Amino acid sequence: MPAREAARDAAARGARTRAFGGLVHLLERLDGRRDGLLTVLMYHRVARPEDRPDLDPALISATPTEFERQMAYLAERCPVLSLEDLLAVRRGQRGLPAGAVMVTFDDAYCDFADSAWPVLRRHGLPVTLFVPTALPDHPERAFWWDRLHQALEHGDRGVAVDTPAGRLSLASPRERARAGRLLRDWVRGAPHDAALAMVDSLCRRLEAPPPAPAVLGWDELRRLAAEDVALAPHSRTHPLLNRLPLERAQEEVLGSVRDLEREIGRAAPAFAFPGGGHSEALVRWLPEAGIQVAFTVVRGGNDLRSANWTALRRVNVGRRSTVPLLRAQLLSWRSRPRGTHVHQGAR
Repeated sequence: MPAREAARDAAARGARTRAFGGLVHLLERLDGRRDGLLTVLMYHRVARPEDRPDLDPALISATPTEFERQMAYLAERCPVLSLEDLLAVRRGQRGLPAGAVMVTFDDAYCDFADSAWPVLRRHGLPVTLFVPTALPDHPERAFWWDRLHQALEHGDRGVAVDTPAGRLSLASPRERARAGRLLRDWVRGAPHDAALAMVDSLCRRLEAPPPAPAVLGWDELRRLAAEDVALAPHSRTHPLLNRLPLERAQEEVLGSVRDLEREIGRAAPAFAFPGGGHSEALVRWLPEAGIQVAFTVVRGGNDLRSANWTALRRVNVGRRSTVPLLRAQLLSWRSRPRGTHVHQGAR
């Protein structure tokens, strides 16, 4: 196990101890909550790895059991805002309650409807779902990380392959995991078209079956919209927008807005940068496209008295997260103003 993964596992085990819970409780008592602070939680999938072994388990934010615990805590202890609430704050039509939280989901995976939304609805919690609008009802399209995972885990295992990240063996689970890490890092740093061409080539060479459809269809999305899930654009094809020419990145945003307007009848004036990839030019341009608020994956909270409304930070909730760890992310020091950060992209 690489040192980075071992450190994360050790930290996750520590976050489950009674001592850590006691420390968080003490910090909460000392925390001077200030007005104007917002924490935006970012989820992707709510599932168990064995539910869909063809999909990359790294995108699992919580198991259904842990997600239930987290949402129960938020419902009892935090003012949870809808997107419409946040837009009202943006327009100066309402104030922001102390300790405000938003719940967001990226990518519109099917398990949002099956596992996440029933929990949110039961607790009366609003949610915003960011949709990559070229994927619904197109089973031949899949996220590159899921295709890569499927190729490495379910393609021809008894080989070594030449890749831009080097010659990689796939003979054992450890070697396949290492290959996946190296290739994902290479994709995130490569020009968009070259990165996707590499994934296409590798999938062909390993003769891997494509993942089964994993994104909600338009009928399901319309049902969720009718049940008050806020649907917002997340680009059309989920590229790292800072890896595209500006005009092409703008078309990804505008196309996603148009798709939602055509299929749902409306598109919320909000946007989440796919993988967090954004540039200063794109952030400045978004209001011209009618986008009033946009979200990055830069980690932390937001002091809305000084924040850039089209580059708000979020807290990525990962599978190792616990309720005490989530509570620690809500402490007010995480929302102190920081300098501008142009994110280079992640999933």
